[in-house]
Amino acid sequence: MSKILIRGAKILGGEQQDVLIDGETIAEVGQNLSAEGAQVIEAEGRILLPGLVDLHTHLREPGREDSETVLTGTRAAASGGYTAVFAMANTFPVADTAGVVEQVYRLGREHGYCDVQPIGAVTVGLEGKQLAELGAMHESAAGVKVFSDDGKCVDDAVIMRRALEYVKAFGGVVAQHAQEPRLTEGAQMNEGTVSAELGLGGWPAVAEESIIARDVLLAEHVGSRVHICHLSTAGSVEIVRWAKSRGIDVTAEVTPHHLLLTDELVRTYNPVYKVNPPLRTEADVLALREALADGTIDIVATDHAPHPHEDKDCEWAAAAMGMVGLETALSVVQQTMVETGLLDWAGVADRMSSAPARIGRLDGHGRPVSAGEPANITLVDPAYRGVVDPADFASRSRNTPYEGRELPGRVTHTFLRGRATVVDGNLA
Repeated sequence: MSKILIRGAKILGGEQQDVLIDGETIAEVGQNLSAEGAQVIEAEGRILLPGLVDLHTHLREPGREDSETVLTGTRAAASGGYTAVFAMANTFPVADTAGVVEQVYRLGREHGYCDVQPIGAVTVGLEGKQLAELGAMHESAAGVKVFSDDGKCVDDAVIMRRALEYVKAFGGVVAQHAQEPRLTEGAQMNEGTVSAELGLGGWPAVAEESIIARDVLLAEHVGSRVHICHLSTAGSVEIVRWAKSRGIDVTAEVTPHHLLLTDELVRTYNPVYKVNPPLRTEADVLALREALADGTIDIVATDHAPHPHEDKDCEWAAAAMGMVGLETALSVVQQTMVETGLLDWAGVADRMSSAPARIGRLDGHGRPVSAGEPANITLVDPAYRGVVDPADFASRSRNTPYEGRELPGRVTHTFLRGRATVVDGNLA
């Protein structure tokens, strides 16, 4: 593998430095570096970050390859600056056995655009009735450490307690989709003024908040780790903040779309805005941004949820929930957090790389940009402005809420262990 010299990049948005990659490793970081025969990338004005890590991606394979595959999903991830993604378990068949998680893991290794770490189901078939093979999935070649029934809530408190007790033995974490099912039957959007005016079934904030409150108390009782998926309300922020103040081992994520979009968009009846949990109010959006800035919310996770055209090009009530997000996440975070002054680029590196890698116990990712570390890095042009065109996506699906919207920033290069997966904004 050839040497690569990146010249003049601002590491984590700081001073301009050169970075020399030799093979799979960062060999040197400093000023006025040189290396005979090295490929040179002039990176003045660009931000160099550790490769992004997404703790919440739906790759759909096996079973829904019409929406996405491990290949297309990891290509989308690389395009967005990611070097690792955690693949959710709601596939067909469900990733609730060692065999299925190993299949997904090996597909990721074969395709090579980014590392794929499977997430195992908490319960058999995501049915919430019986614990899945948590130990076997952890001991498999995939080495699963994160478990989630995402798409469905583990609403049975006894099952949730048992899961927390089980994963504690090997340092795992249960990632909860916080949605009390009885409170959201027939729900189509956030419960509030807009849902009342439109006559659509409302999804109350308390349906999320009540599960989070229960689960942080269970985690405290058991002494285990719990992670809250796609937190979306101001009330949820306050519960997590309280739990952390008590020393409870809880972490939480927010999606890019919940940092930017509100339920006012549902007035268009465009199903591209239909998502689980739903878009909330402007007050919720502002609370989520503040919580991400102050560390109450630990990470940004995309909840990349690809769907084929026919599942979104229909009436609102019949449409599937979810949005693609891997290729636009960093741009949305730049707009909502960096350009508002709430986070600097070092904060972005923490929330989108080092913290998710730490929560998921993923070695080799989220590491400092320094000599001796794996060369998992991404280069960003923050001055770029462009209109989102889903036709340009590497993802197999096109269900983005940002079509036609101008967003800042563009990933120009991504390196996975020293090998370029994106060059000049194009897949290698």
